[in-house]
Amino acid sequence: MGNRLSKIATRTGDAGTTGLGDGSRIDKDSLRIQAIGDVDELNSHLGLLLCETMPDALRAELISIQHDLFDLGGELCIPGFQMITELQVERLDALLAKYNADLPPLKDFILPAGSRAAAQSHVCRTVCRRAERQIVSLGKAETIFEYPRQYVNRLSDLLFVLSRVLNRFAGGGDVLWEKDRDRSL
Repeated sequence: MGNRLSKIATRTGDAGTTGLGDGSRIDKDSLRIQAIGDVDELNSHLGLLLCETMPDALRAELISIQHDLFDLGGELCIPGFQMITELQVERLDALLAKYNADLPPLKDFILPAGSRAAAQSHVCRTVCRRAERQIVSLGKAETIFEYPRQYVNRLSDLLFVLSRVLNRFAGGGDVLWEKDRDRSL
């Protein structure tokens, strides 16, 4: 693998196509490449979130999710290849239950704000939702496995919950949307 990545500028994409993991070439603006790009962007935003202070267990779980997202990108890069499984989706379900258990029920909408870590988790959530939309679109145009779509759906929910957890970890709470606020300000 090291030799394969030793030459970064290959110039093979200069005409607007890129190579997939199976050796085929497709347009850089195809649904598949857009989905891969959104997953890559999400992983980068998670890397930025990991620069923030957080509980060690949460840090380890987010690093594991980064590895899953790399696997997801690999699956999207090789049509017909599967790397994301039901086990990974179930792990996200377990994390959702774990982190949501101690949070107070929401009675109002919350704003994507609070601590820097919580705000970054919200950015990750919105990029994850975009990746999900791209994966859904790809699944309408081509045959893909169901677990990538389920994985990003659960992950966006988890990132919402984690934004609430991170606000509490920083000593704050949810920033509520004020539906009856003075709109003249």
